[in-house]
Amino acid sequence: MKQVTVRYFASIREALDAGSERVATAAPTLAALRDELIARGGAHAQALARGRAVRVALDQVMSDESAPLADGAEVAFFPPVTGG
Repeated sequence: MKQVTVRYFASIREALDAGSERVATAAPTLAALRDELIARGGAHAQALARGRAVRVALDQVMSDESAPLADGAEVAFFPPVTGG
């Protein structure tokens, strides 16, 4: 099992009522971690649901969900940002 820090931003943070948490995971990739979080059900399932636009960063670098997940990593989930 790996220990990773998961951070949530904007509307995802509001939906989960949490800014971050430590997660023990066996997930090999960011996609698998997202699926583990969705499997918790409730607010996690809604906020991170497949089909919802969610961006992900790995160690503060925007990443594709196929990126490998290492022990001690920091993962951030946030909705797409629109500007004007």
